[in-house]
Order: sequence, then structure tokens, then C-alpha cells
Amino acid sequence: MNTKSVKIFLVEDDLSFGSVLKSYLEINDFSVEWVDDGKYALDHFRKGIFNICILDVMLPHVDGFTIASEIRQINNEVPIIFLTAKKLKEDVLKGYGVGGDDYVTKPFDTDILLAKIKAILARRDFQSGTRDIYKLGLFTFNARLRTLTFNDMETKLSPKEAELLELLAANPNELINRDMALKKIWGSDDYFTARSMDVYITKLRRYLADDPSLNIKNIHGAGFQLIIKED
Repeated sequence: MNTKSVKIFLVEDDLSFGSVLKSYLEINDFSVEWVDDGKYALDHFRKGIFNICILDVMLPHVDGFTIASEIRQINNEVPIIFLTAKKLKEDVLKGYGVGGDDYVTKPFDTDILLAKIKAILARRDFQSGTRDIYKLGLFTFNARLRTLTFNDMETKLSPKEAELLELLAANPNELINRDMALKKIWGSDDYFTARSMDVYITKLRRYLADDPSLNIKNIHGAGFQLIIKED
């Protein structure tokens, strides 16, 4: 598992502990976005794409359980680990009940947290395969080879076409934030890169046009969605 490609969403209100934990995870080659107030958590989550969430339970304004419930309405797959000083069975059960994958009681050994993160990600990788291959309606998209296949006809995508399609394919029917996509793929969200992305979106729509169940929808002022209609 290449941890450098793993992005962690961390919500922790203790500034000292949050800073230390963020630094520790980054030392171990993870990318970390840290939010220190529960009321801002959902806005940040919607703007990014994350591989795992680490949520403190006791937060100002909005608690970790509530944030997890709202995350589950947006993304039912992303793993969630709760951090808490609470040890009551009821609290632990509540954490699992709202969709948590694991529960770590403070104080804890950061090496144990790291092991839990890697174990959860490894299980998800095993369950979902390499994620090189995406089935999109009647199309098969090989992200590693950058090929899009339909009825034995193969189209070779450019690197940016493939990156953009993979971003959409990995999050079907979900909003892909425009600024996030620009920064991730082009490294900038200025006017010229935005126009460039519009051109690539048009190309991808043309590639997928043979399957009417697929549509890349433009959400004005927000981003794009790869809509996959089910039979």
C-alpha cells in the first residue's frame, strides 16, 4: 500500500494534540487535512476526496457521531475511526452504530492507531481490488493503462483525461468539487486551467456517449457528477 496517495480527514479540536497527530501521520507519508471545529467539518469533507476519516467524538458545536452520520449520507464507503476519552459500552456501540469502522480510546499509542489505519485500508484494498479497473455502464475503464473499452473497441486516453475520469469513476453519482479537481490534476485553479478542464470534460462526454445510462453532469458553480443510471 502506497501511503503517499492516502488522504486522511482528521477532525480534532485539541490544537496541541491535533498538531502532533497530523505531523506524526505526515511523517508516515500520509496526506492529512485537519479541521479543529466540528461545525466546519462537513464543508471541508465535501470539498475533498478522502481515503479515511479520523474523528474526535467530543468536539465543539457538532460532535463526532453527528459528523459521521452526515458523512455516511455523502459517502457510505469511506472508513471512519473515532477518537474518544469515553469508555462506556453505550458510546462504543453508538460509534459503530453510526457507521464507524474502529474506535480508539484516549490516551493511545500512535503506533497502534497507525496499525489500525493500515489494517483498515488494506482490508478495503482487498475487498475492492486494485481499483485499476472500473466498470462504467457498458464501458470498462483501466485507469493504469488509461484505456476505455466499449464493445471490444478500445480508446487510449491522455494522462489528464484518465486522471479526470478516474476521479469521477471512483465517486459515481457524487459531486466532484471543481476547485479540488483542478488543484489535484492541474495543480492550479486559475481561469486557464478551468477552461482546460471544461475541454477535457467535453471529451469524456464524447467518449461515453455510446451508453445513454452515463452522463457527466455540470453542477453550476460547484463541480461535476458522473451519473450512472441503474436499470
